Amino acid sequence: MIIEGNIVDVINKRIYSGYITVNNGVISEIVEEENSVSQYIIPGFVDAHVHVESSMLIPSEFARLAVCHGTVATISDPHEIGNVLGVEGVKFMIENGKKTPFKFHFGAPSCVPATVFETAGANITVDDVKELLTMDDIHYLTEMMNFPGVLFDDPEVMAKIQASKDVGKPIDGHAPGLRGEDAKKYIDAGITTDHECFTKEEALDKLKYGMKIQIREGSAAKNFDSLIDLLDEYPDSIMFCSDDKHPNDLAAQHVNVLAKRAIAHGSDVMNVLRACSYNIVKHYSMNVGMLQLGDPADFCIVDDLINFKCQATYIDGQLVAENGQTKIASVEETPINNFNCSPVAISQIEVEANFTTVKVIEVEDGQLITTKGSADLTPVEGKLVSDASQDVLKVVVVNRYFDAPPAVAFIRNFGLKQGALASCVAHDSHNIIAVGVSDVDIVKAINLVIESKGGVSLANGSEQKILPL
Repeated sequence: MIIEGNIVDVINKRIYSGYITVNNGVISEIVEEENSVSQYIIPGFVDAHVHVESSMLIPSEFARLAVCHGTVATISDPHEIGNVLGVEGVKFMIENGKKTPFKFHFGAPSCVPATVFETAGANITVDDVKELLTMDDIHYLTEMMNFPGVLFDDPEVMAKIQASKDVGKPIDGHAPGLRGEDAKKYIDAGITTDHECFTKEEALDKLKYGMKIQIREGSAAKNFDSLIDLLDEYPDSIMFCSDDKHPNDLAAQHVNVLAKRAIAHGSDVMNVLRACSYNIVKHYSMNVGMLQLGDPADFCIVDDLINFKCQATYIDGQLVAENGQTKIASVEETPINNFNCSPVAISQIEVEANFTTVKVIEVEDGQLITTKGSADLTPVEGKLVSDASQDVLKVVVVNRYFDAPPAVAFIRNFGLKQGALASCVAHDSHNIIAVGVSDVDIVKAINLVIESKGGVSLANGSEQKILPL
């Protein structure tokens, strides 16, 4: 196979006209010569940090969508399924991912359960982490969310970090807001990346201690605008990632849109493309080609270096997407699950009006960090209920793993005017979370998820809908 165009060499930082020859999935020849073909051949995009589970798809289906946007590989953290199913869930992801040509690079979850404040479905121990890290299919230790454990030298946390050091695999970080000497100690422990920075000042603090920053722009958390200026200042230490990519967003775009936005921002094109390919491949020692002689033929063809509209995507020389259409076939898979709770009743989520001033969780669109507020609620028949006029709604968490009393609180800035929403796609433990304007609708939405043993639902009076998962 011979492909002509403008070849983008991100390693040597040059663009030249020529053609590449592919034999048996490997680039066997690169020839520089003038031609009239206007298209650009660039390294395939790589997502530096993503939870495939957030797409609500199994890996093989995630791959079918991602390749349409020029993505050839991911650094995938199976933290979410790990919290539900433990090591069995991690191995399920690996085995399903192998059924496609896409290059998934899974890690060993470092923090399962993620917190002692909620019940998860599994516990991944130090021994489990050691077992996973010995596998060729496990490429790194995933985000060390327990940064207090690092700062206070928690024995279990430090043992997991040491296990990754022992086998020479990188360690990902997760330390929102960590600054100064605390950031230095966290990084000195051997943690190499962070995708949680939400200000440039925080990122600069971590960069100066040698950490690499993953600029995140996903479906929930959006930090691109705050951090993109760092790219041209620290081009070798920046990577692009999505973290969480919901299926409707993944169907529309992936890492390619971050490249487009970075170019529109005025970033250097080579720095942009290295942040979504070379920097990631090098850091994680990925088996992903960079358009060099002898490399795996992993690349995509785009119209230009402005919009990055993908004409075709190749992985190991195989055409996996063309003109926005996937060439990867769906895989029949037997799902696994861990869901065992009974329907809830309205009486279980009622709040007695023994007081009228309540604490409120305050959320901000596009951010994961919440703040604490308060609100004065007017009792209704002796109960405290949602007050849409103040945008203060009831939020409920129901344990999916066994019957337990629901947790009930109030939340502001959600914006819902009527009805209720419920989902068991709920980081990190993936219990059922519901938010609603009325107790009746909240319970209906929760029970729809329970009846399906997983899903996303809505209830609004007589209207009820469920997307089973």
